Amino acid sequence: MEWQFTLDQLTETARSFWKAAGPARVFAFHGAMGVGKTTFIHALCEAKGVPDVVGSPSYAIINEYRYEEEGARKPLYHMDLYRLNDEEEAQRAGVEEALYSGQICLVEWPERAPGIFPEDTVHVFIELVDSTTRRLKIADK
Repeated sequence: MEWQFTLDQLTETARSFWKAAGPARVFAFHGAMGVGKTTFIHALCEAKGVPDVVGSPSYAIINEYRYEEEGARKPLYHMDLYRLNDEEEAQRAGVEEALYSGQICLVEWPERAPGIFPEDTVHVFIELVDSTTRRLKIADK
């Protein structure tokens, strides 16, 4: 699955992404620094109806938000592993616990701790097409 979008198509792309995601719960976002991973995750959270302000969890490692699904308030985890050195550090930070919680997890910089991800993790690649356009692709690792 692949999308190409500009900033004004972000909301529509996020909604389309969720429809394509099906029952998947863990999403690993790959892409260069500044390509728009956090911006896209913000749009995904908005599309899920997260009322909280969505920011980068660079220093906290894990931000937990709440959204409504099937009449219940559920957690949604947004993680940024950039500051971590290895899988052991990710485990100490509670990343693995969140990944296996059965809740939606949106993870930036998954290559910092690749061995802790569930087998059914969806790998999402974001790349720059030009200064205003991004390509988003769901693919194998």
